[in-house]
Amino acid sequence: MAHSAVTLPDGRLHLQEGPIDIVIGLSGTRAALVEARARAEAAFAGLLGALAAELPLLRTPLAVDLPAAAHPAAQRMVAACWPHRRGFITPMAAVAGAVAEHIRDALAETPGLASAYVNNGGDIALHLAPGQRLHIGLVRHLAHAAPEGLVRVRAEDPVRGIATSGWPGRSFSLGIADAVTVLAASAAAADAAATVIANACNVAHPAISRAPARSLDPDSDLGDLLVTTAVGPLPPEAVATALAAGEAVAEALLARGLIHAALLAVGDTLGSVGTPLLSHG
Repeated sequence: MAHSAVTLPDGRLHLQEGPIDIVIGLSGTRAALVEARARAEAAFAGLLGALAAELPLLRTPLAVDLPAAAHPAAQRMVAACWPHRRGFITPMAAVAGAVAEHIRDALAETPGLASAYVNNGGDIALHLAPGQRLHIGLVRHLAHAAPEGLVRVRAEDPVRGIATSGWPGRSFSLGIADAVTVLAASAAAADAAATVIANACNVAHPAISRAPARSLDPDSDLGDLLVTTAVGPLPPEAVATALAAGEAVAEALLARGLIHAALLAVGDTLGSVGTPLLSHG
């Protein structure tokens, strides 16, 4: 399958192959933009095939021994998920963030490049030269895809990755969070943590529908684990229980230095953990 690389009307670069759909925003000198686009395209070519070759390893739950992944993006996936191995997790929990990070690293050393973001379906890797900053919009509900808040990241901040996970998204979730957005030192780390926190935002209630992951996707790395397929109206106490469970996990990850901040949304109820970089209206 050949990949596509298209410059959008606003100047952003769109890279797509199979399930990977990336939008890259760049700022800098004209020469830097040309070179950065070329570097990104070169790094993207063959990436899907390389990861597909390692799928058996990447879909295997992490346990006692650190898996020996071959491709740098696969290695990022393993490294990002390894701190969470006491619970059920496979390296696939960090695939989108790791891919974004891999492309970001390919273009980050371009002379004259001021800033860049590599957005892989909402999981974002950032590059910021000294003095630069980026504002990233936050979307709480996919049905209302309009920013409801901002992440403000400066070059001096430790954040270089932003990721969002939730049951309505493109990946399965064990929990009922509409969205968990995480800021971390890397996009892969943010992706893995967002997955873990979103899974923890959970409660038992008849209004929640679940099904074995394998019944929805025979190739799912979640196997027979029950994933959320629908969430009906919930009483406030159920929402509060789910949100508190997710916040407890986020606080633990913050204490371990694995994340810098998290914003959690369960229905219309919000919770937050960590630094003031996250703001919402």
